[in-house]
Amino acid sequence: MNYRDIAEMLAKAENERKPLEQLTATYPGLTIQDAYKIQLEGIAMKLTQGRKIIGKKIGLTSKGMQKLLGVNEPDYGHLLDNMLILEGEACRREELLLPKVEGELAFILKDKLKGPGITIADVLRATAGVMPAFEIVDSRIRDWKIKLPDTIADNASSARLVLGSRLVPVQDLDLRLIGMVLEKNGEMVSSGAGAEVWGHPAASVAWLTNKLAEFDIALEAGEIILSGAVTAAETAAAGDVFTLSFDGLGSLNLRFI
Repeated sequence: MNYRDIAEMLAKAENERKPLEQLTATYPGLTIQDAYKIQLEGIAMKLTQGRKIIGKKIGLTSKGMQKLLGVNEPDYGHLLDNMLILEGEACRREELLLPKVEGELAFILKDKLKGPGITIADVLRATAGVMPAFEIVDSRIRDWKIKLPDTIADNASSARLVLGSRLVPVQDLDLRLIGMVLEKNGEMVSSGAGAEVWGHPAASVAWLTNKLAEFDIALEAGEIILSGAVTAAETAAAGDVFTLSFDGLGSLNLRFI
């Protein structure tokens, strides 16, 4: 199994929008450790092409999604500069395969965080503030037929993100209780609270920091950390308009063309 070759296949699938067959079927021995090495190869490749890491995303933070994939911890991926869509800009559906939209809390770090041993308190101290964010996930694996190593190798199915324009300090917020409503084409499709994310969104960021310590990677000051979906992902088609509202944080719109 050549990690670089698999990373190149995933990059080609993304660029050409032609999905791959399930990696765990093609490579039956593919482990979670293998998958993270493939992801890191893919990111290293993109950095040599001029891309820049702007943050990280955490996936599989809900008990429901973990049960679905038969795992007991989240996963993570990298956010690159070309994934960021500015508020008010449209997302081009044709650039993606089978995109889905999630509403999340984005943490903006003011201090470096490096595990192991990072706690919720450490995360909150290192956070400049939070803002509402859309994550657009997409799978380079055909029809989203994935197991955990498939999505990890595929950069945790990362595709695009949109940030709100208002940064709110965390000191006066109870992130467990903060409510979120997601609307699609003017109708509410889901709602939830921050506690859906690994019990506390900052606990999710602490998990990430400690997980990255296994690879000697830190979260750097200024990074954007998407803490995990509050509710289930919604499929997106050209013409769809999504609105995300967090109690006390304002709202955010996303349009697909």
